[in-house]
Formats: sequence, structure tokens, C-alpha cells
Amino acid sequence: MTGTSRVHVAAEAAGAFPDAWRHCVGTGRLDLALRRDHQDSLALLQREIGFRYIRGHGLFSDGMAVHRPYTDRGSRSVHHSFTHVDQVVDAWLAAGVRPFLELGFMPEGLASGEQTVFWWRGNVTPPRDPAEWTALVQATLAHLVDRYGLDEVRTWPIEVWNEPDLPDFWQHADQDAYHRLYEATAHAVKEVDAELRVGGPAVSPGAGSDWLARFAEFTEARDVPVDFVSRHAYSSGPAQHVPFGVHQTLAPAATLLDQFAEPRRTLKGTRLADAPVHITEFNSSYRPDNPVHDTAFHAAYLAPVLAGGGDLVDSFSYWTFSDVFEEAGVPTALFHGGFGLLTHRQIRKPTFHLYAFLARMGPDLLTRGDDHLVTRHPDGRVTVLAWAPVDPTGATPGPREHALRLSVPVGRAGGRGAAFVRRLSVDEENGNAYTVWRRMGSPRSPRPQQLDVLHEAAEPARTHRSLPIEDGRVDLPLTLARHEVTFAELSPVDDETPPWWDERRLLGRDPRRGGDPQFGRDPQLGREPE
Repeated sequence: MTGTSRVHVAAEAAGAFPDAWRHCVGTGRLDLALRRDHQDSLALLQREIGFRYIRGHGLFSDGMAVHRPYTDRGSRSVHHSFTHVDQVVDAWLAAGVRPFLELGFMPEGLASGEQTVFWWRGNVTPPRDPAEWTALVQATLAHLVDRYGLDEVRTWPIEVWNEPDLPDFWQHADQDAYHRLYEATAHAVKEVDAELRVGGPAVSPGAGSDWLARFAEFTEARDVPVDFVSRHAYSSGPAQHVPFGVHQTLAPAATLLDQFAEPRRTLKGTRLADAPVHITEFNSSYRPDNPVHDTAFHAAYLAPVLAGGGDLVDSFSYWTFSDVFEEAGVPTALFHGGFGLLTHRQIRKPTFHLYAFLARMGPDLLTRGDDHLVTRHPDGRVTVLAWAPVDPTGATPGPREHALRLSVPVGRAGGRGAAFVRRLSVDEENGNAYTVWRRMGSPRSPRPQQLDVLHEAAEPARTHRSLPIEDGRVDLPLTLARHEVTFAELSPVDDETPPWWDERRLLGRDPRRGGDPQFGRDPQLGREPE
């Protein structure tokens, strides 16, 4: 067990707690949003967390069927069809989340080559005809403006391509070719409306600073619009393949925060120094079949990233919200190491609960440390997020327990009384359907009764207690199990127990102890009545 840390939480807020963590979340290719499982999963996500934007690949890939070339009387023309686009965007807006548009990949009828990526074969070659590409971009944006309104679409960020620094995602990782694509696309966007927001270059963690530096130089020299800068962040090592999966080492979680900080370091002194920075993908592993994504370890590993990332960037988007995702093929089992916060069938993973706990935190930041975050709501509730440290190398399981003690301001300064404390926790045993699924024998396609058990197992542990308020403070001890993430909410008790109530008269209570010490007419609830 690690030693107990003692923290005196200041009563005055240190400032606002940035909620960049909930600005955006990732999905798979866009046409997956046509599926019921995707829509049901998104509805659950929005009820319990509530993201503002959603980003995915393949807006222009053939599965969305936007670019439709045809020949009529010997002449080639292009028809732009938005049947699937409308259904996807309608479903997202109905769920309370807006598109973070990624312009890609290349439609087959416009592609200059045959290179593709993923099981679903997204084409990653430049356009054969740049004018036809810009016409596609403009037709799509003009349609969205016409359907959803200019004021609405102006709020949607528009990102040009995905990870062009990697040859898997952009033919030969040709930076000059990407610059030409970005320039043509950015001007095309602004021709639709000057206030539409366009940005990039959405580079991978391996791009280094050169890609961003050259992007800044190019766009400045050519006076190309850039309304935001984007990049991705992952912390895993090379893939060690097994059938239908991989294992990888992880760097410490601080590596992700360092990647978040990199764009502002690189762009200092350039025209883009003050541009908003969006991490449009982040996770531990960049693989959609790494079992680490399904574990309690993963939630505890990412907790400090979510707690501190908003100090460094305008947003950081978890990749992805659901295992309704098919980059490496259709998943072969319920738990298969998918990126999702949710499995398909909407079973919540521990990292889902980390986000759900953050959604319950208040807007005012009281304090933040290596293993905790404390905030306050306008109505006076104080909320705590705490997490057990992990060994990111995986060489050890980490400490069996981790303890910290917080002195928390609750109620008025100098006040006395009692605080109601509710606590929700996930760890290796609680809020962890993966553990139960393994005990079931890892059924690839769980039967309905098994799914019911797994949904039940995914519920976090819940406890409630009353603690005394002394001089406007509550002493809150927390002991966390291995890989635990816990949420606690403290609120002052307004005791409305009627004067005739006597807890000691309830049947089954020990008359010598007066029943449950949390009840009674003692003015300081939480103490045993005399």
C-alpha cells in the first residue's frame, strides 16, 4: 500500500476547471452512424457524459456515396448525393452532438491511385483532378449550410485529411502534396463562407515538430487560411501481434500531455502561435485490438491526462466512443481491445466511467494533484475525482491499495453539522464487465442472459455515508484499490428529521447503540447519538 497523502483543499477556487476533455469524441467511419447500435450507444454516451462534437473518418469515402460520377451521352459528369450525409448528421444532432468534420478520404472515382487503408478500404491518394475535389468540398459544405443553416455550420470545425505524415494515410506521406491539398481545400471552404473554420494538418504522434513547422511556414508564405491546428497523441510502443489482437508497451501518461503541449512549443513565434489547438485523436494504444482499452488499468492510467490536458490545448478527443468500429475488420468478440468507451451492445468500460465521473465534476477548480482533482458546483457541492497510480510499464501490477486524505471545505466557513457523501468507484472488481466476461469464459457472442450479467457488472460500486463538518471542513479519507478510479460528492445536510423521530425504536436495532449512528436528532449528524 502506498503512503497516505494529506491534502488541505483551499476554500477559494483557483480558477475554472477546463472541460476540453468533453469538447469532442471520436467515432469510426461515418456510415457506421447509420446503424442502430451506433445510435443507441451515442444516446447513452450523451445522457451520461454529453460531448459537444464528434469526429470520424470517411466523409468522402465510397460508403457515404457523396461523389457519384456518371456518363451521359458520352460526357463524364459528377452528381453529389447527400442521402447518407443527411442521415448521419440528423442522427448526431438529434443526440445533441455536432460534427467535427474531417474532409477525407478520396472517392474512388476521383482518386489518382489505388492505395487504401483499413478493412473498409479508404483511398489515401491525392485527387486526380484538384478542381473536381474542390467542387466536392464546396458542394458538400453548401448543402450543409442550406440544410442546417449558416450559423449552425459555422460552429463546425472542418479538418483537412487525417495523418498525412504517415504513408498509410497519405500516399508517400508527401508533405508538399498535402500542402497543395490543404491550400486548395482551405480556399474552397472560405469561398462557401469566410467564417467557416478550417484547419489541420491532423498529424500523428510520430510526425515530430518538422511537419507543423513547415505547415506554418507554408501557410504563412502563401497566405492560406488556418483557423485551428490539429494533431494526434498516442503513447504505445510497437505492436506485438497475436491472432485478432496486439499487445504493446506504454510510455508514462505524462507522454500524452507532452504531446498535447508540442504544437504550442513548435508554433511559438509563428503566424499560428495563437491558433486554437485541437488534439483530434488521443488514446493509449493506436490499435483497435489492444486489450488494454477494456481494463480498469486503462481508466487509472488516463485519469491524470483528463484532469490536466485542458491546461495545454483547446480540446482533446478520445478515440473512440464505441466499439462499433471496423478499421481492422469486424470485431471477433464482445471484448476485443476496441478503442471504445462502450463495447458494441453498450456495455460500459472502466474508461467510460472515468468520463462519466468527470461529467459530474463542478466548474470551479479547488485543487489538483498527482492522484486527485477537487471541484465545486455553484450550489456548494464539492466533488472529488481520485485515482490509484499505475505502473505504465506493466512490469508490476502496481500497489494493492492507495490512500489519500483530503480536508475538504463544505458549507459555510466555520460551520458545523454533517455532510452527505456519495462515492462511486471502478476498479478490477467493480464497474468492470471485462473481469466478469473473462470469468464467464470469454464468450465471443454472449447470450441475452450473459449480456444482462455483464451490464450489471459494469455498474460502478456505490457507497453513501455521513461525515461531520468541523469548522467548515470535512476530513475525507479515501483508500483506493489497485487501478481504482473513484468519484465522491460532498454536500451539507439540511436535517429535516421531525422532533418525534427516534431511530432507537426501530425493530432490529441495538438499543445500547441507538441504532445506526448516522441517524437521530444529534445536531451533528454522523456522530452516534448520546
